[in-house]
Amino acid sequence: MDGFTVGYLPAQVDDQTSVDEFDYEWGDVSFSTRVWERALEGGGARVVLQVLVMRGDRLSDLDAVRAFLAEYHERSPDGWELTPFDNRGVPALHGETEAFWCPEPGVAVEVRDAFGLLGQEELLATARGISQRPLG
Repeated sequence: MDGFTVGYLPAQVDDQTSVDEFDYEWGDVSFSTRVWERALEGGGARVVLQVLVMRGDRLSDLDAVRAFLAEYHERSPDGWELTPFDNRGVPALHGETEAFWCPEPGVAVEVRDAFGLLGQEELLATARGISQRPLG
């Protein structure tokens, strides 16, 4: 997925879950997104897990990524409670439903559990299971 491998998926992603990928741009940042969702009884679907790889000059470091995501997700930069964690040697942040990091300047990765279906442990396990593929 845009230079990254998703090496761990939580148990909630199973044979009842469909996956889709799409690309788009927002705020001078390009997004490659993979979404796992489950069909709802009566129609529609609920997102179980989302992984976003973002690329853009404004994603220079973890603080810049945090500021960008606060704007993108319409979160209050001052009220958004995030906890630092180590993601395979890279400084990262996580909240109730998201984990993100900046593996190199201009690149950021976010794992989202928008509906709180996974829980913190699975959210962080998924984030730690994402690795950057070597170029070449």
